[in-house]
Amino acid sequence: MHADTSPAQFWENRYTDSDGLWSGNANASLVDAVSGLAPGTALDLGCGEGADTIWLARGGWDATGVDISRTAVRRATDAARAAGLPVDRIRFAAADLATWREDSSYDLVAASFLHSPVEFPRTDVLRHAAGLVAPRGHLVIVSHAAFPPWAGADAHEGHGDHRFPSPQEEVEALDLEPGSWEVRIAETRARDAIGPDGTQVVLDDTVVVLRRL
Repeated sequence: MHADTSPAQFWENRYTDSDGLWSGNANASLVDAVSGLAPGTALDLGCGEGADTIWLARGGWDATGVDISRTAVRRATDAARAAGLPVDRIRFAAADLATWREDSSYDLVAASFLHSPVEFPRTDVLRHAAGLVAPRGHLVIVSHAAFPPWAGADAHEGHGDHRFPSPQEEVEALDLEPGSWEVRIAETRARDAIGPDGTQVVLDDTVVVLRRL
């Protein structure tokens, strides 16, 4: 772990060390999970450079993205502007999800790959996310089911015997009020991806979709 680095500084360094940290393409597992839903208001937690938030806005959602890195938020804002999306359809904010609190409710709250090599209260953040879902709205959680095949010692550093939670463990950790939620999807899904060396690989994602009753 990076004990001497704050989460905000760690992620800011990650983004400033690269002209573009991610591919710019929407997360395929999120796209599959959300494509059948009627657009409404959406919140994208840990939005990074904004690809998922932009995809949602293009699909008719009134989308808000939140990320801890100001550089990521700036890039996301620039990408949305370059895509020609209206400012009343998409917006971004820089905030630490560990302490950020929101009183609004959303038809969709999405949290994709909220994993961190620095200290991060992931379960608390996801529980807060669940509380932001409006009645008949959806919570979508997409996470790694395993380290990618190209991950070396650096990826495992400080994680010890780290094990990614199963779909059922993700649901149970939310500690949702009984009878108030419907589990629509809780499974591991494979998706095609391109590794850093350009090789095509298959990655496993944990996908959880919950509907608030």
